[in-house]
Amino acid sequence: MFSFLRLAAFATALSLLNPSVARAEFACFPEEVLPDNLFPTVRVETSMGAFDIELNRLRAPVTSNNFLRYVLDGHYDGTIFHRVMPGFVVQGGGYTRDWEERPVREPIINESGNGLGNVVMSVAMARFDDPHSATAQWFVNLSSNESLDPNSRSWGYAVFGSVIAGREVVEAIAGVDTGYSEAIDAPDVPLVPVLIERVYVVGME
Repeated sequence: MFSFLRLAAFATALSLLNPSVARAEFACFPEEVLPDNLFPTVRVETSMGAFDIELNRLRAPVTSNNFLRYVLDGHYDGTIFHRVMPGFVVQGGGYTRDWEERPVREPIINESGNGLGNVVMSVAMARFDDPHSATAQWFVNLSSNESLDPNSRSWGYAVFGSVIAGREVVEAIAGVDTGYSEAIDAPDVPLVPVLIERVYVVGME
């Protein structure tokens, strides 16, 4: 199932592909993972190289722990970046290279008012039009996308971390050729899949 939220960016009507609504129950408790570390690092190994994301549990505890939950469950291993928009975002976390949707748990509250902006290389959650509908999909901002921040008309998108190493890998992913995909009825899909091979917490390999 898809829903598109129209966004004003670069004078063009853009949208973020929203997460699947399939549901599943999981048994991981990420608040018990490195409980004294408010800024754990998660490594994302892709078919184009690896990059590190530093989570911000101080500003976005619910969102960070939700992301960690999916990481610990292996949810992101074997998925792809299904949306690549140069100068805007790269998004993944929901589909395998065969376009199978990964099951997700219940959505989380939107922590977009935490003071973290959608600046270059920040990491945020994708969601439906409902502001409190984020589940597993996430994106990296390729520019300072102020249109994704909360304002008087919109809740915005919750930032929960930032890329602290491997920026060149993210930029390389942003440069791949894209096109329309009949599989998900969406544009901006890499013509050659960019695979997320493994995602894990650094120090817990």
